[in-house]
Order: sequence, then structure tokens, then C-alpha cells
Amino acid sequence: MQRYFRRPVENRASVVEYEGCKISELFGRLSRPQEAKKPYFGLEMSLAFKKIGLAIAFSPRLEALLCEAARLKRFWKSELVLIHVGEASPDAAASLNTLLSKIGLSEADVIIRWEQGEPANRILSVCKEEKVDLIIAGALKKENLLKYYLGTIARKILRKADCSVLMLLDPSVEPKPIHNIVVNTEDSPYVEQALQIGCELGTAEKSNWIHVVREIKLYSLTMSAADQRSEEEYSKLRMDLVSTEIDNVQKMLNKIPHEGLKVNIKILSGKAGYELAQFAIRKHADLLVVGAPPRKFSFFDRVFPHDQEYIFADLPCSLLIVNAKNLRKEAVHG
Repeated sequence: MQRYFRRPVENRASVVEYEGCKISELFGRLSRPQEAKKPYFGLEMSLAFKKIGLAIAFSPRLEALLCEAARLKRFWKSELVLIHVGEASPDAAASLNTLLSKIGLSEADVIIRWEQGEPANRILSVCKEEKVDLIIAGALKKENLLKYYLGTIARKILRKADCSVLMLLDPSVEPKPIHNIVVNTEDSPYVEQALQIGCELGTAEKSNWIHVVREIKLYSLTMSAADQRSEEEYSKLRMDLVSTEIDNVQKMLNKIPHEGLKVNIKILSGKAGYELAQFAIRKHADLLVVGAPPRKFSFFDRVFPHDQEYIFADLPCSLLIVNAKNLRKEAVHG
């Protein structure tokens, strides 16, 4: 049974969620978060993907993927690079131009790269050459099942890309609103950027909830070591662990504008990637945002899976992996 508890916070609705503890044990232990600092001179720094890449194939979903990419191009005022690994035949070029016109873009509004070679390698190479900040691709639906998976090309892009990656499960010609966003705040040097992008998208989309997820590190080991303590000491240790992680999330949120958003802080324990995916399913997430890992995935990660490999195995929703290495900030007038 899930329990929700949080005393009201000025200018936003927030809730803290933690399974397995009594409300009375935590209520009142959480310090009131400080107001986020006001930006100087009425400006706030907004993260922006200034160059977006879209990996395209001439499939029935091409128009929907183009619509989603065009939507993000307008949101971030980005350049858009279309990458197709295959022959640049007159028919293919004419078909692409027709689709661009249909969604309100022209050939002059995009950069089109026709490539030859191994698809994933060529897509990744073009991203480097064009200095792409975000590459978009589509996941595949399992035949006759309501599940999605990553094909060989998409999986390779996710593992090896030097930029952010957006994997779309169900692109639509009429883009669907993002009602629920889950942001993971673990195991990445880009945690704060991932949280900021999640909040900015949530604000723009008027999302119902932003669920901020954090794991208690070595929870089982710590609690096992405390097995000989009294029930009161055991309970206090558990709540101290939870409170510490909640405070860590609050410190990050205090740096990021998120007024008007309903924020739910979720503390997890267990296999982080698996638990994160299950939580996203339970919350009917439309988008899962995670920071890129500190290093690229390797064969070792496939044998002894990295947390994100559990997500790749069975996507719970569209996935945005934020690699802020080259992500730019721009001033936005408040």
C-alpha cells in the first residue's frame, strides 16, 4: 500500500511518497524547503537542445516522428537534422519533401543527411559531425503485444551516443500531451540537468505530475547491519536514510524553477533500474527522464546489467537520456 504525506509548500503542490513506513514516523521530520533563488535581472537560465537529430526510415511512422521532432524544434527553437541511412533516390527525396510541407516545414528549415553504411555507426557519426545535442529515434512495438522494445540500431545509439537521446514509443501526428513525467535522480553527472529539463517540459505541457525518484544506496545492507538494534533505533535509522535522500532531492529542486508543478518525491530501494521501470508503469508515465551514465555502456554491462539496461529491456514509456556535456544554456526573460 502506498502512502502519501507532505505538508503544504508555498506556490506549489508537493508530496513525498515512501512505501513501508508509517506517516507519523516521517511527518514533521522534513524541513520546509527554501524558496528557489530568484534569477538576477529577471533572467533565468533555460537548458536548450539547440540542434536536434532525427533518425528516419521510410516507414509508416515517419510522418508521426517528423511531427514530434518539429514540435520539439519549435519548443527549443532548434535546428533539425534528418538522418537517413539509405539511397537518396528521387522518389525518397520527393516523399520526404511532401511530408515536410505537410507538417509546416520546408527543405530550407532542416538539414538532410543521406548516408551509406552501417546504420547505427553512421547515425552516431553524423551526430558528432553536426554537433547534435539530442538524437530522436523510435522504439518498436512487439507484434500482437502492448509492449515496446529497442531494435539493434536504437539500442546501439542509446549505449554509444555522445549526446542526449530521446526514444519515442508511440509518436503521433497529433502530439499527445505529457501528463506524467518521471525523473530519475541517480547515478549520473547530469542529474540536475535531467531534473531541470523534466521540470521545463512539465511546465510547458502543464503536466499533472512530476515524479522525482531517488534510491536509498545500500539500503538492504545498512538495515541488515542494524538487525540487532531495538525496534525504535531500527525505525529511526530507516527514517534517517529516507529523510537524507528527500533532503538531497529538495536541494536540487530548490535550484530549479518549478512553480505551479505538482511534485512527488519517491524514494526507492532494491534493483534501481527495475524498480524505476515498475514505478513508471504504476504511475502511467508518458516520459521517463534519466541522466546519462558517467561512462558509455560496454559488453560488461550486458553481462552484469547497468541499472538502465533493465529499462532498455522493456521500455515502460518514452525515454529521454540527458547527456548535458554539450547542452547549452540560454537566458530567458522572466
